[in-house]
Amino acid sequence: MLAACKKDFLGVKPSSGIVNPTTLENYQSLLDNNTILNQTGALPQMSSDEYFIVGKSDFDALNNSTYKGAYLWQKDLYGGEINQPDWNHLYKAVFYANSVLDGLQTIVQEESNRERYNEIKGQALFFRAFAFFDLIRNFSTVYNQSTAATDPGIPLRLSSGIDLIVQRATVQETFDQIIKDLNQSRELLSNNLSKANPNRPSKSAVYAMLARIYLYMGKYAEAGNAADECLKISNTIIDYNTLDLTTETPFSYNTDETLFFSTQVYNYDATTGYTSYYTNIGVSKELIALYDQYDLRLSVFFERNKLGNFNLKRGYVGSGFYPFTGLATDEIMLIKAECAARNNDPATAISTLNKLLTNRYEAGHFVPLSAPNAATALAVTLRERRKELVWRALRWSDLKRYNRDGAGIILTRTLNGQTVTLNPNSPLYVFPIPDDEISLNGIQQNIR
Repeated sequence: MLAACKKDFLGVKPSSGIVNPTTLENYQSLLDNNTILNQTGALPQMSSDEYFIVGKSDFDALNNSTYKGAYLWQKDLYGGEINQPDWNHLYKAVFYANSVLDGLQTIVQEESNRERYNEIKGQALFFRAFAFFDLIRNFSTVYNQSTAATDPGIPLRLSSGIDLIVQRATVQETFDQIIKDLNQSRELLSNNLSKANPNRPSKSAVYAMLARIYLYMGKYAEAGNAADECLKISNTIIDYNTLDLTTETPFSYNTDETLFFSTQVYNYDATTGYTSYYTNIGVSKELIALYDQYDLRLSVFFERNKLGNFNLKRGYVGSGFYPFTGLATDEIMLIKAECAARNNDPATAISTLNKLLTNRYEAGHFVPLSAPNAATALAVTLRERRKELVWRALRWSDLKRYNRDGAGIILTRTLNGQTVTLNPNSPLYVFPIPDDEISLNGIQQNIR
Protein backbone atom coordinates (compact mmCIF):
# COMPACT_ATOMS: atom_id res chain seq x y z
CA MET A 1 0.00 0.00 0.00
CA LEU A 2 2.66 2.49 1.03
CA ALA A 3 4.82 1.84 -2.02
CA ALA A 4 2.72 4.55 -3.69
CA CYS A 5 0.16 5.93 -1.25
CA LYS A 6 -2.69 7.73 -2.93
CA LYS A 7 -5.29 10.17 -1.62
CA ASP A 8 -7.15 7.39 0.20
CA PHE A 9 -4.20 6.90 2.51
CA LEU A 10 -3.62 10.60 3.02
CA GLY A 11 -7.29 11.10 3.84
CA VAL A 12 -7.05 8.90 6.95
CA LYS A 13 -4.13 10.01 9.09
CA PRO A 14 -2.74 7.26 11.39
CA SER A 15 -2.90 9.69 14.35
CA SER A 16 -3.10 13.40 15.06
CA GLY A 17 0.54 13.36 16.12
CA ILE A 18 1.79 12.32 12.71
CA VAL A 19 0.70 15.60 11.09
CA ASN A 20 3.65 17.61 12.32
CA PRO A 21 5.72 15.93 15.05
CA THR A 22 8.50 18.22 16.18
CA THR A 23 9.84 16.97 19.52
CA LEU A 24 11.43 13.83 20.87
CA GLU A 25 8.29 13.32 22.94
CA ASN A 26 6.21 13.41 19.75
CA TYR A 27 8.40 10.78 18.14
CA GLN A 28 8.29 8.55 21.20
CA SER A 29 4.50 8.81 21.15
CA LEU A 30 4.47 7.64 17.53
CA LEU A 31 6.63 4.65 18.40
CA ASP A 32 4.41 3.79 21.38
CA ASN A 33 1.44 3.17 19.08
CA ASN A 34 1.53 -0.58 19.67
CA THR A 35 -1.57 -1.27 17.56
CA ILE A 36 0.55 -0.28 14.56
CA LEU A 37 4.15 -1.05 15.42
CA ASN A 38 3.86 -4.12 17.65
CA GLN A 39 2.04 -6.42 15.27
CA THR A 40 2.86 -9.13 12.75
CA GLY A 41 0.88 -10.92 10.06
CA ALA A 42 -1.78 -13.59 10.58
CA LEU A 43 -1.34 -15.66 7.42
CA PRO A 44 1.47 -17.89 8.76
CA GLN A 45 -0.66 -18.95 11.72
CA MET A 46 -3.72 -19.49 9.55
CA SER A 47 -1.69 -21.64 7.17
CA SER A 48 0.24 -23.66 9.75
CA ASP A 49 -0.29 -27.27 10.79
CA GLU A 50 -0.96 -26.37 14.43
CA TYR A 51 -4.75 -26.60 14.10
CA PHE A 52 -7.60 -28.15 12.16
CA ILE A 53 -11.10 -27.00 11.23
CA VAL A 54 -13.58 -29.44 12.69
CA GLY A 55 -15.96 -29.92 9.76
CA LYS A 56 -17.29 -28.70 6.43
CA SER A 57 -20.06 -26.62 8.02
CA ASP A 58 -17.49 -24.82 10.19
CA PHE A 59 -15.36 -24.15 7.13
CA ASP A 60 -18.33 -22.85 5.15
CA ALA A 61 -19.29 -20.55 8.03
CA LEU A 62 -15.97 -18.66 7.88
CA ASN A 63 -16.88 -15.15 6.85
CA ASN A 64 -14.22 -14.32 4.28
CA SER A 65 -12.25 -15.98 1.53
CA THR A 66 -8.82 -15.43 3.08
CA TYR A 67 -9.65 -17.75 5.99
CA LYS A 68 -10.49 -20.50 3.53
CA GLY A 69 -7.66 -19.82 1.10
CA ALA A 70 -5.05 -19.87 3.85
CA TYR A 71 -6.39 -23.04 5.45
CA LEU A 72 -6.43 -25.00 2.17
CA TRP A 73 -3.24 -23.42 0.76
CA GLN A 74 -5.12 -22.22 -2.29
CA LYS A 75 -3.32 -20.57 -5.17
CA ASP A 76 -5.91 -17.76 -5.17
CA LEU A 77 -5.39 -17.13 -1.48
CA TYR A 78 -7.48 -13.96 -1.09
CA GLY A 79 -10.38 -14.78 -3.40
CA GLY A 80 -10.47 -11.19 -4.64
CA GLU A 81 -10.37 -9.60 -1.18
CA ILE A 82 -8.25 -6.45 -0.88
CA ASN A 83 -6.71 -4.35 1.90
CA GLN A 84 -4.82 -7.30 3.30
CA PRO A 85 -3.47 -6.42 6.77
CA ASP A 86 -0.47 -8.77 6.51
CA TRP A 87 0.88 -6.41 3.84
CA ASN A 88 -0.79 -3.04 4.47
CA HIS A 89 -0.46 -3.00 8.24
CA LEU A 90 3.22 -3.93 8.18
CA TYR A 91 4.01 -1.21 5.66
CA LYS A 92 2.11 1.25 7.84
CA ALA A 93 4.53 0.29 10.63
CA VAL A 94 7.42 0.94 8.23
CA PHE A 95 5.90 4.34 7.48
CA TYR A 96 5.76 5.21 11.18
CA ALA A 97 9.37 4.15 11.71
CA ASN A 98 10.54 6.10 8.67
CA SER A 99 8.58 9.17 9.79
CA VAL A 100 10.49 9.13 13.07
CA LEU A 101 13.86 8.53 11.40
CA ASP A 102 13.26 11.37 8.93
CA GLY A 103 11.98 13.71 11.65
CA LEU A 104 14.94 13.08 13.93
CA GLN A 105 17.18 14.63 11.30
CA THR A 106 15.59 18.01 12.05
CA ILE A 107 16.43 17.85 15.76
CA VAL A 108 19.81 19.13 16.91
CA GLN A 109 21.63 16.63 19.14
CA GLU A 110 22.97 18.11 22.34
CA GLU A 111 24.46 16.64 25.46
CA SER A 112 21.15 17.07 27.25
CA ASN A 113 19.10 15.09 24.71
CA ARG A 114 21.64 12.70 23.21
CA GLU A 115 20.67 9.62 25.24
CA ARG A 116 16.96 10.15 24.58
CA TYR A 117 17.62 10.86 20.90
CA ASN A 118 19.64 7.67 20.51
CA GLU A 119 16.98 5.57 22.26
CA ILE A 120 14.26 6.84 19.94
CA LYS A 121 16.37 6.38 16.82
CA GLY A 122 17.32 2.88 17.95
CA GLN A 123 13.67 2.01 18.52
CA ALA A 124 12.67 3.27 15.06
CA LEU A 125 15.40 1.24 13.36
CA PHE A 126 14.31 -1.85 15.29
CA PHE A 127 10.66 -1.40 14.36
CA ARG A 128 11.52 -1.01 10.67
CA ALA A 129 13.65 -4.15 10.74
CA PHE A 130 10.95 -6.01 12.67
CA ALA A 131 8.33 -5.17 10.03
CA PHE A 132 10.64 -5.90 7.10
CA PHE A 133 11.47 -9.34 8.49
CA ASP A 134 7.83 -10.24 8.92
CA LEU A 135 7.17 -9.20 5.33
CA ILE A 136 10.16 -11.05 3.86
CA ARG A 137 9.47 -14.33 5.65
CA ASN A 138 5.85 -14.26 4.49
CA PHE A 139 6.00 -12.78 0.99
CA SER A 140 9.31 -14.16 -0.29
CA THR A 141 10.87 -17.55 -0.64
CA VAL A 142 12.94 -18.82 2.26
CA TYR A 143 16.47 -17.45 2.42
CA ASN A 144 18.81 -19.56 0.33
CA GLN A 145 22.37 -18.30 0.11
CA SER A 146 22.86 -19.65 -3.42
CA THR A 147 19.83 -17.81 -4.88
CA ALA A 148 19.25 -14.88 -2.48
CA ALA A 149 20.99 -12.41 -4.79
CA THR A 150 18.31 -12.96 -7.47
CA ASP A 151 15.22 -14.12 -5.53
CA PRO A 152 12.59 -11.35 -5.30
CA GLY A 153 12.44 -9.78 -1.85
CA ILE A 154 10.18 -6.93 -0.76
CA PRO A 155 9.99 -3.20 -1.49
CA LEU A 156 12.43 -1.50 0.90
CA ARG A 157 10.79 1.74 1.95
CA LEU A 158 13.60 3.76 3.59
CA SER A 159 11.87 7.13 3.60
CA SER A 160 8.50 8.41 4.77
CA GLY A 161 7.92 10.07 1.41
CA ILE A 162 4.64 8.81 -0.04
CA ASP A 163 5.08 9.62 -3.73
CA LEU A 164 7.84 7.20 -4.67
CA ILE A 165 7.12 3.80 -6.17
CA VAL A 166 9.63 1.28 -4.86
CA GLN A 167 10.06 -2.03 -6.65
CA ARG A 168 11.09 -5.24 -4.94
CA ALA A 169 14.65 -5.56 -3.73
CA THR A 170 16.29 -8.98 -3.80
CA VAL A 171 16.10 -11.31 -0.83
CA GLN A 172 19.78 -10.67 -0.12
CA GLU A 173 19.37 -6.89 -0.27
CA THR A 174 16.39 -7.14 2.06
CA PHE A 175 18.22 -9.17 4.68
CA ASP A 176 21.26 -6.94 4.39
CA GLN A 177 19.06 -3.93 5.17
CA ILE A 178 17.32 -5.67 8.09
CA ILE A 179 20.63 -6.66 9.68
CA LYS A 180 22.09 -3.21 9.06
CA ASP A 181 19.13 -1.60 10.84
CA LEU A 182 19.42 -3.98 13.77
CA ASN A 183 23.16 -3.51 14.13
CA GLN A 184 22.67 0.26 14.20
CA SER A 185 19.84 -0.15 16.68
CA ARG A 186 22.01 -2.30 18.93
CA GLU A 187 24.56 0.49 19.24
CA LEU A 188 21.91 3.04 20.18
CA LEU A 189 19.63 1.19 22.58
CA SER A 190 20.36 0.58 26.24
CA ASN A 191 20.33 -2.75 28.08
CA ASN A 192 17.32 -1.64 30.08
CA LEU A 193 14.42 -3.96 29.33
CA SER A 194 11.29 -2.09 30.39
CA LYS A 195 8.79 -4.29 32.20
CA ALA A 196 6.41 -1.33 32.24
CA ASN A 197 6.72 -0.88 28.45
CA PRO A 198 7.49 -4.25 26.85
CA ASN A 199 6.35 -2.75 23.55
CA ARG A 200 9.62 -0.78 23.45
CA PRO A 201 12.69 -2.62 22.14
CA SER A 202 15.92 -2.86 24.13
CA LYS A 203 19.38 -4.19 23.37
CA SER A 204 18.32 -7.69 24.46
CA ALA A 205 15.42 -7.54 21.98
CA VAL A 206 17.86 -6.62 19.20
CA TYR A 207 20.02 -9.65 19.97
CA ALA A 208 16.90 -11.83 20.18
CA MET A 209 15.72 -10.56 16.80
CA LEU A 210 19.12 -11.16 15.24
CA ALA A 211 19.07 -14.70 16.64
CA ARG A 212 15.63 -15.33 15.10
CA ILE A 213 16.68 -13.92 11.74
CA TYR A 214 20.02 -15.71 11.50
CA LEU A 215 18.30 -18.98 12.43
CA TYR A 216 15.83 -18.48 9.58
CA MET A 217 18.72 -17.75 7.22
CA GLY A 218 20.52 -20.94 8.26
CA LYS A 219 23.46 -18.97 9.67
CA TYR A 220 23.74 -21.04 12.83
CA ALA A 221 27.01 -19.71 14.22
CA GLU A 222 25.71 -16.13 14.01
CA ALA A 223 22.34 -17.12 15.47
CA GLY A 224 23.99 -18.91 18.37
CA ASN A 225 26.24 -15.94 19.12
CA ALA A 226 23.28 -13.54 19.09
CA ALA A 227 21.31 -15.85 21.38
CA ASP A 228 24.23 -15.96 23.82
CA GLU A 229 24.52 -12.16 23.85
CA CYS A 230 20.80 -11.85 24.50
CA LEU A 231 20.89 -14.33 27.38
CA LYS A 232 23.80 -12.47 28.97
CA ILE A 233 21.42 -9.54 29.39
CA SER A 234 18.05 -11.25 29.95
CA ASN A 235 17.73 -14.92 30.86
CA THR A 236 14.72 -15.22 33.17
CA ILE A 237 12.63 -18.37 32.78
CA ILE A 238 9.25 -18.87 34.47
CA ASP A 239 8.78 -21.98 36.58
CA TYR A 240 5.44 -23.29 35.37
CA ASN A 241 4.94 -24.94 38.75
CA THR A 242 4.18 -21.43 40.05
CA LEU A 243 1.36 -20.79 37.56
CA ASP A 244 -2.35 -21.39 37.98
CA LEU A 245 -3.01 -24.34 35.69
CA THR A 246 -6.77 -23.88 35.71
CA THR A 247 -7.11 -20.25 34.66
CA GLU A 248 -7.78 -19.12 31.10
CA THR A 249 -5.09 -16.42 31.54
CA PRO A 250 -1.99 -18.01 33.09
CA PHE A 251 0.30 -15.15 31.98
CA SER A 252 0.33 -11.39 32.34
CA TYR A 253 0.94 -8.78 29.66
CA ASN A 254 4.44 -8.11 30.97
CA THR A 255 5.45 -11.64 31.90
CA ASP A 256 9.05 -12.15 32.98
CA GLU A 257 10.06 -14.05 29.84
CA THR A 258 8.94 -11.32 27.44
CA LEU A 259 11.80 -9.51 25.72
CA PHE A 260 9.68 -7.62 23.19
CA PHE A 261 5.92 -7.59 22.95
CA SER A 262 3.96 -7.98 19.74
CA THR A 263 0.77 -9.68 18.66
CA GLN A 264 -0.87 -10.87 15.50
CA VAL A 265 -2.76 -8.18 13.55
CA TYR A 266 -6.31 -7.85 14.84
CA ASN A 267 -7.89 -9.99 12.15
CA TYR A 268 -8.91 -13.59 11.56
CA ASP A 269 -9.79 -14.45 15.14
CA ALA A 270 -12.05 -17.35 14.11
CA THR A 271 -9.05 -19.59 13.43
CA THR A 272 -6.25 -17.88 15.34
CA GLY A 273 -7.71 -16.25 18.45
CA TYR A 274 -7.02 -17.49 21.98
CA THR A 275 -10.20 -19.06 23.31
CA SER A 276 -11.64 -22.37 24.43
CA TYR A 277 -15.15 -21.24 23.52
CA TYR A 278 -14.74 -21.73 19.78
CA THR A 279 -15.55 -25.25 18.68
CA ASN A 280 -14.96 -24.74 14.96
CA ILE A 281 -11.23 -25.45 15.37
CA GLY A 282 -9.01 -27.69 17.44
CA VAL A 283 -5.30 -27.85 18.15
CA SER A 284 -3.51 -30.46 16.04
CA LYS A 285 -3.89 -33.89 17.63
CA GLU A 286 -0.36 -34.72 16.50
CA LEU A 287 0.90 -31.72 18.46
CA ILE A 288 -1.09 -32.58 21.58
CA ALA A 289 0.29 -36.12 21.52
CA LEU A 290 3.83 -34.78 21.99
CA TYR A 291 3.17 -33.80 25.62
CA ASP A 292 3.45 -36.40 28.38
CA GLN A 293 1.44 -36.46 31.60
CA TYR A 294 3.96 -34.49 33.66
CA ASP A 295 4.53 -31.77 31.06
CA LEU A 296 2.85 -28.69 32.54
CA ARG A 297 2.63 -27.03 29.13
CA LEU A 298 -0.34 -29.24 28.30
CA SER A 299 -2.34 -27.54 31.08
CA VAL A 300 -0.77 -24.09 30.78
CA PHE A 301 -1.21 -23.77 27.02
CA PHE A 302 -4.38 -25.70 26.28
CA GLU A 303 -7.92 -26.30 27.47
CA ARG A 304 -10.53 -28.74 26.22
CA ASN A 305 -13.61 -27.29 24.59
CA LYS A 306 -17.05 -28.83 24.82
CA LEU A 307 -16.38 -31.09 21.82
CA GLY A 308 -13.36 -32.61 23.56
CA ASN A 309 -10.83 -30.92 21.28
CA PHE A 310 -8.10 -28.66 22.61
CA ASN A 311 -7.95 -24.91 22.14
CA LEU A 312 -5.39 -22.29 23.17
CA LYS A 313 -5.45 -20.44 26.43
CA ARG A 314 -4.10 -16.92 26.41
CA GLY A 315 -0.34 -16.63 26.11
CA TYR A 316 2.00 -13.74 26.90
CA VAL A 317 -0.75 -11.19 26.20
CA GLY A 318 -2.47 -11.35 29.56
CA SER A 319 -6.18 -11.08 28.88
CA GLY A 320 -5.59 -10.21 25.22
CA PHE A 321 -7.26 -12.23 22.50
CA TYR A 322 -4.79 -12.30 19.61
CA PRO A 323 -1.65 -14.47 19.66
CA PHE A 324 1.68 -13.32 21.06
CA THR A 325 4.26 -13.05 18.25
CA GLY A 326 7.00 -11.19 20.08
CA LEU A 327 10.35 -12.25 21.46
CA ALA A 328 10.81 -14.20 24.68
CA THR A 329 13.57 -15.94 26.61
CA ASP A 330 12.26 -19.44 25.93
CA GLU A 331 12.61 -18.95 22.17
CA ILE A 332 16.15 -17.68 22.58
CA MET A 333 17.14 -20.69 24.70
CA LEU A 334 15.73 -22.98 22.02
CA ILE A 335 17.68 -21.10 19.34
CA LYS A 336 20.85 -21.52 21.40
CA ALA A 337 20.17 -25.25 21.76
CA GLU A 338 19.41 -25.74 18.07
CA CYS A 339 22.50 -23.86 16.93
CA ALA A 340 24.69 -25.83 19.32
CA ALA A 341 23.32 -29.11 17.95
CA ARG A 342 23.78 -27.98 14.35
CA ASN A 343 27.34 -26.91 15.19
CA ASN A 344 28.17 -30.36 16.61
CA ASP A 345 27.97 -29.40 20.27
CA PRO A 346 25.32 -31.76 21.68
CA ALA A 347 26.41 -31.18 25.27
CA THR A 348 25.55 -27.48 25.12
CA ALA A 349 22.32 -28.21 23.29
CA ILE A 350 21.12 -30.69 25.89
CA SER A 351 22.24 -28.65 28.92
CA THR A 352 20.37 -25.63 27.53
CA LEU A 353 17.23 -27.70 26.97
CA ASN A 354 17.42 -29.09 30.49
CA LYS A 355 17.59 -25.58 31.96
CA LEU A 356 14.37 -24.75 30.13
CA LEU A 357 12.49 -28.00 30.64
CA THR A 358 13.11 -28.32 34.37
CA ASN A 359 10.82 -25.28 34.59
CA ARG A 360 8.18 -26.84 32.35
CA TYR A 361 7.61 -30.16 34.13
CA GLU A 362 5.81 -31.00 37.32
CA ALA A 363 8.26 -30.71 40.21
CA GLY A 364 9.99 -34.00 40.92
CA HIS A 365 9.03 -35.58 37.60
CA PHE A 366 11.48 -34.11 35.11
CA VAL A 367 14.08 -36.60 33.90
CA PRO A 368 17.05 -34.70 32.42
CA LEU A 369 17.58 -35.30 28.72
CA SER A 370 20.67 -36.80 27.20
CA ALA A 371 21.88 -37.31 23.65
CA PRO A 372 24.72 -39.46 22.34
CA ASN A 373 25.36 -37.26 19.31
CA ALA A 374 24.48 -34.00 17.60
CA ALA A 375 21.81 -35.55 15.37
CA THR A 376 19.88 -36.84 18.37
CA ALA A 377 20.29 -33.54 20.19
CA LEU A 378 18.93 -31.69 17.15
CA ALA A 379 15.91 -33.98 16.86
CA VAL A 380 15.10 -33.49 20.55
CA THR A 381 15.55 -29.73 20.27
CA LEU A 382 13.23 -29.40 17.27
CA ARG A 383 10.60 -31.46 19.06
CA GLU A 384 10.78 -29.18 22.09
CA ARG A 385 10.71 -26.10 19.87
CA ARG A 386 7.43 -27.27 18.40
CA LYS A 387 5.98 -27.96 21.86
CA GLU A 388 7.13 -24.68 23.41
CA LEU A 389 6.56 -22.04 20.73
CA VAL A 390 2.94 -22.85 20.04
CA TRP A 391 0.75 -20.34 18.18
CA ARG A 392 3.50 -17.71 17.83
CA ALA A 393 3.46 -17.61 14.00
CA LEU A 394 6.86 -19.34 13.96
CA ARG A 395 5.85 -22.78 12.77
CA TRP A 396 5.29 -21.68 9.14
CA SER A 397 8.74 -20.12 8.77
CA ASP A 398 10.22 -23.14 10.57
CA LEU A 399 8.66 -25.45 7.98
CA LYS A 400 10.10 -23.31 5.19
CA ARG A 401 13.63 -23.51 6.58
CA TYR A 402 13.39 -27.21 7.52
CA ASN A 403 12.34 -28.10 4.00
CA ARG A 404 15.05 -25.89 2.50
CA ASP A 405 17.50 -28.02 4.48
CA GLY A 406 16.02 -31.27 3.18
CA ALA A 407 13.48 -32.28 5.84
CA GLY A 408 10.87 -33.18 3.23
CA ILE A 409 7.87 -32.38 5.46
CA ILE A 410 4.52 -32.91 3.71
CA LEU A 411 1.42 -31.24 5.14
CA THR A 412 -2.14 -32.43 4.59
CA ARG A 413 -5.59 -31.10 5.39
CA THR A 414 -8.69 -33.29 5.24
CA LEU A 415 -12.08 -31.64 4.88
CA ASN A 416 -15.34 -33.38 4.07
CA GLY A 417 -13.44 -36.48 2.95
CA GLN A 418 -11.18 -34.55 0.60
CA THR A 419 -7.43 -34.32 1.28
CA VAL A 420 -5.30 -31.35 0.27
CA THR A 421 -1.51 -31.70 0.24
CA LEU A 422 1.24 -29.12 0.57
CA ASN A 423 4.55 -30.44 -0.72
CA PRO A 424 8.00 -29.44 0.59
CA ASN A 425 9.35 -26.21 -0.94
CA SER A 426 6.07 -25.60 -2.75
CA PRO A 427 5.64 -22.05 -4.12
CA LEU A 428 2.46 -22.01 -2.02
CA TYR A 429 4.67 -21.46 1.03
CA VAL A 430 5.11 -17.90 -0.28
CA PHE A 431 2.00 -15.78 0.13
CA PRO A 432 0.89 -13.72 -2.86
CA ILE A 433 1.29 -9.97 -2.74
CA PRO A 434 -2.23 -8.51 -2.52
CA ASP A 435 -3.86 -7.80 -5.85
CA ASP A 436 -4.55 -4.14 -5.05
CA GLU A 437 -0.84 -3.57 -4.36
CA ILE A 438 0.04 -5.13 -7.73
CA SER A 439 -2.56 -2.95 -9.48
CA LEU A 440 -1.36 0.26 -7.81
CA ASN A 441 2.37 -0.14 -8.23
CA GLY A 442 3.00 -2.86 -10.79
CA ILE A 443 5.49 -4.72 -8.63
CA GLN A 444 6.38 -8.30 -9.42
CA GLN A 445 3.89 -10.91 -8.18
CA ASN A 446 4.98 -14.16 -6.56
CA ILE A 447 4.68 -17.39 -8.46
CA ARG A 448 1.99 -19.60 -6.94
